[in-house]
Amino acid sequence: MPITEILERNAKLYGDEVALVELNPEEKPPKKIWKDFSLIESTPYKPYRLEMTWQEFDDKANRFANALTNLGLGKGNKVAILLMNCLEWLPIYFGILKAGAIAVPLNFRYTAEEIKYCLELSDTMALIFGPEFIGRIETIYDQIPKVKILFYAGEGRPTFAESYDRLTANCCSEAPDVVINDEDDAAIYFSSGTTGFPKAILHTHHSLMSACRTEMEHHKQTRGDNFLCIPPLYHTGAKMHWFGSLLSGSKAVLLRGIKPEWILRTVSEERITIVWLLVPWAQDILDAIESGEVNLKDYDLSCWRLMHIGAQPVPPSLIRRWKQYFPNHLYDTNYGLSESSGPGCVHLGIENIHKVGAIGIPGYGWEAKIVNEHGAAAKQGEVGELAVKGPGVMKCYYKDTKATEAVLKGDWLLTGDMARMDEDGFIYLVDRKKDVIISGGENIYPVQIEDFLRTHDAIKDAAVIGLPDDRLGEIAAAIIELKPGRTCTQEDIDNFCLALPRYKRPKKIIFDNIPRNPTGKIEKPRLREKYGVVELVAKETGR
Repeated sequence: MPITEILERNAKLYGDEVALVELNPEEKPPKKIWKDFSLIESTPYKPYRLEMTWQEFDDKANRFANALTNLGLGKGNKVAILLMNCLEWLPIYFGILKAGAIAVPLNFRYTAEEIKYCLELSDTMALIFGPEFIGRIETIYDQIPKVKILFYAGEGRPTFAESYDRLTANCCSEAPDVVINDEDDAAIYFSSGTTGFPKAILHTHHSLMSACRTEMEHHKQTRGDNFLCIPPLYHTGAKMHWFGSLLSGSKAVLLRGIKPEWILRTVSEERITIVWLLVPWAQDILDAIESGEVNLKDYDLSCWRLMHIGAQPVPPSLIRRWKQYFPNHLYDTNYGLSESSGPGCVHLGIENIHKVGAIGIPGYGWEAKIVNEHGAAAKQGEVGELAVKGPGVMKCYYKDTKATEAVLKGDWLLTGDMARMDEDGFIYLVDRKKDVIISGGENIYPVQIEDFLRTHDAIKDAAVIGLPDDRLGEIAAAIIELKPGRTCTQEDIDNFCLALPRYKRPKKIIFDNIPRNPTGKIEKPRLREKYGVVELVAKETGR
């Protein structure tokens, strides 16, 4: 069953019920943006709350689908989305799918050159973008000849784009007469780019539908649930977790902001039951509680039943802290990658909190194994590469046969993550294959050191990278971000690390902020570029 049929079912059964809420708690002054090669003041962000019913959702998707088909865009054509999270995002996505076209979500942090690269790689023929991206699109719109039409969603339309609102206003709200099959291509997602230029990942309707079933099976969504979605919708993680709400016909809130106060207030006022957090946001909430910045007594959090985390390794110390303040929460860790249609190919399971530290067991409908460098099954407890097999594995890397063959081995997908499996079948993520540091012949896995460092009460975040060394080949360098108002010295960290085996102790300590991408992953290429060439000088800091 194509995923578009689930939306149509919800519109018929629950048409008058609220499907989506967009919430913006922030008020910002205007800023200068480029429009038609001139600097103007943008409309400031102001607090607001918007709603959309399931019927409105389906109607909007149908109107955009009909607008696309009227323009000759349908089966096999690619339509890119470059929008911040907003109420229109998902109807636009489903409109593309209903037209039989292929949705191409783009990272809102992409530079103009990265946008151009992804549009060219994916053979995109149409792009819909919002006001935040006028300047970037303005610099490249005449350099992307494959893109035949630009749609603009928002006020202050630039002259080089068509108005999305005007285009769809008079279109039919009935679904277009387009036959969609499970094996039809549905979406191209781009890898996070933490190891270089992003690859274009092609998924079918069958793959997207499998993500709905996996999510709902793991987190037991019912129509009474209300999911708080904070991460960007362009990424598989946010959208595939929301797919559980789609399949169960339940409500979701799109929160435009990550401040602890906003998250807790939204949970309280909107009666949220499920929240998916990234590690930094969970840490910020705990830090805000412990510093007195927020008081849990000010919020009614009685409806909140489940907190789950994904997109990166989760420090066990974080969950221990979380349970101190939220002892009644169910908890789950979700592991996945864009090549496996997002989260869920491995998950901890809400019944397995005693195994915190593991990423878990194979998800619903999935298989997993650890393989050595020869592709053979690794022994129990031995570190090897994690491979997964299931209904959500990508079709291919679009237009990249060599890269596809490197990771697809029959029905198995090589994840690029190093892991081990314990005697109970639980999988522990060790590190990215490309992040492993080989120092004096020893394999050092940065995640293990990072987890250890984060147990220090003054450390907010940590990243460990390998740097060139004439004698050892590579050495481990720890970049450490301190909690606000805390102080620490290199000697303090060196003494703390005496609890580690000698070969795992970082040889260099740097105090700095840790850059993370919108899905919470540490941007280690940026750190390697920043620190890999010049001689490092460990600095004491009183930040």
